Parts: sequence; structure tokens; C-alpha cells
Amino acid sequence: MQKIKTCVIIGAGMVAKTHVLACAASPDKIRLKGIVDSGSGRAKALAEEASKHAGYDVTVYSSVAEASQDKDVDFAIIATPPNARLDIVEAFARAGKHILMEKPVARHTDEAERLVALCRDAGVTLGIIFQHRMRAASQKARELVDGGTLGELGLCEISVPWWRAQSYYDEPGRGTLARDGGGVLISQAIHTIDLALSLTGPVSRVQAMAATTCFHRMETEDYVAAGLRFANGAVGSLVASTASFPGSAESIVLHFDNASLRIASGLLHVDWRDGRQEVFGGAASGTGGGADPMAFTHEWHQGVFEDFADSITAERPPVVTGEAALLSHRLIDAIINSAETGKEVELQQ
Repeated sequence: MQKIKTCVIIGAGMVAKTHVLACAASPDKIRLKGIVDSGSGRAKALAEEASKHAGYDVTVYSSVAEASQDKDVDFAIIATPPNARLDIVEAFARAGKHILMEKPVARHTDEAERLVALCRDAGVTLGIIFQHRMRAASQKARELVDGGTLGELGLCEISVPWWRAQSYYDEPGRGTLARDGGGVLISQAIHTIDLALSLTGPVSRVQAMAATTCFHRMETEDYVAAGLRFANGAVGSLVASTASFPGSAESIVLHFDNASLRIASGLLHVDWRDGRQEVFGGAASGTGGGADPMAFTHEWHQGVFEDFADSITAERPPVVTGEAALLSHRLIDAIINSAETGKEVELQQ
């Protein structure tokens, strides 16, 4: 089976340039053949830029149907808003094309489960772009958790103190239930939620409140605070915001019997109970928590893309499957449910 996989990009919005750069940086594994024109007019300009980075001509498809029927295409990178995905996923899945999709999977859990089942029934691989998993600090944390030397997890603290100006939410559809499915949880904090759950395991119960602060005019929440009880017996908290000016890096702190791990700004700090301190991950890096949502490197997306191409070749699951992404969706829905009802909510495992 060929090692270089050919892909197309559907969606020419804010994150599309990151996708172009990630593909161009992986010539031994990925060839970007084209970008689908959704009618916005941005696809042509993006394809021209992609051609310069890739060193060959990147075409523009006139429709999803045209791209999905291209026999050269192995997989599609879908980066449309969540409300525009079902028909796109169905077209590529029925054509036997694998699918790598930007988070979230969908606007809510029921819709996400439908998309996951659609790909499973079609026999195509579905991967979700949670690029925080590809950071060196995250991978070292995974190694330590799997290594068994940390002991039992007792407490988890998740913080996403981000900032978005009102102009961000002035874009039509942004922060609405109809297009995005929610606010800070599903659009911003979901990355940190996914990474945390990959290290802690699932949450069993939540008690939460959610609000829209005076800093934003929007339909959905820009602030959430939740108490968490995990299936393994640990407890924890989640605080997420896009009202925390000027915005700072998200963090995950995990307190075990023998050490505490803190992941923030692309670094992992390990404080052992015996007094040792270690730092992993190289230089600190931006994560898009401030006024510029794109203030982060394309290298993490590159890692996701390369892993996905390899997963197709090796016929193995990608780093984040559609099924794994459902854990984050179920937790987000439970938090919103708890906030709306004022009651503790139990999650189905």
C-alpha cells in the first residue's frame, strides 16, 4: 500500500491555512490535491497559496461531489462549521474515502454519534483533529501516566482562561446553537477537555453552572465552572472562559500519589513528592488563548495529519478516533444539562 496519501481540504476558513502548512510540511506522507470551493471565494486564493508552499499545483474542486468521486483521493480533511458536516461526511464515506475532521465532531452528542456510526458502517476511518495530543509535553504526560510510577490519581484541575473580543462573536453564526452547538465549551475548551480525559479516563458525574458575561453579546456561554467526579474515583474541577482578558494558556494539573503533573504553554512540569522537579517539552509556545485565535504552530496539526496517513497505511486507529472524541461531547452535554437544571448529572459510560 502506498505510503503517501492524497487528501483534499473542505473548508477555507480561519484554520485552513494551518492545514495547508501542515500538509506542505509532510511531503513524504501527504499530498494535498485540492480544496473544495464552498462558494465563499476563499478556496481559489488558498489553493494558490498552497501551491506555493507545496511546490506543485493544488486544484480547486467545484463541489464536494466532485472531490469525493476523485479516484486519486484517499482522505478528506473537513474543516467546515459543525452544522455543515453531515452531507459532506456522508458523501466521502459512501465513496470509501477516509475522513479527518476538525473538532468538534458535531453540535451535540446525538449528532456526533450519528456521524461516528455513519463512518463505522461505511468501513472508513474517522479521525478527529485534537492537536494538543501531539505536543511533546502531552506525549510525555501520557508516558508517565501509562508507566505506573505516579500512583493513584486523586485530583484534576482543568483551566481554560481564554479571551475573545466581541468582534469574534460578531461573525454570523459564531457562538450560536444552530451553527456551533454552543460557546466556550464546544468551540474552545474541548481541546483541553479531550487531552485531560485522555489522561484521566471518563467523568461519571458533574455539577455545573454556565453563564454569558457582560463582556459578550452572544447566544451561548462564555464562562463555565464545573465540579467533576471521575469514574476512577478522583475528583476535579473545570473552569473555562473566553471572557478572561487578555487571555492566557490553558492548563491541566493532575495530582497523583507520588507526583503532580502540570501541562501549560506546551510544557510539562513534574513535581515529585520526594522533592524532584522535572520539565519536559522544550520552549514555551502560544496556544491561541488570546486575542489572536491562530497564535499557534502548525506542527501539532502536522503530527495529527501524519499519524492519520500512517493509520490508513497500517490499517490501525488514528491517535484520536471518532469514538474517543465522543467522551468530550458527552461531558460537555452533561455540563450544560447540569447548568440548565441546577442538578448533578450522571454520565452514561
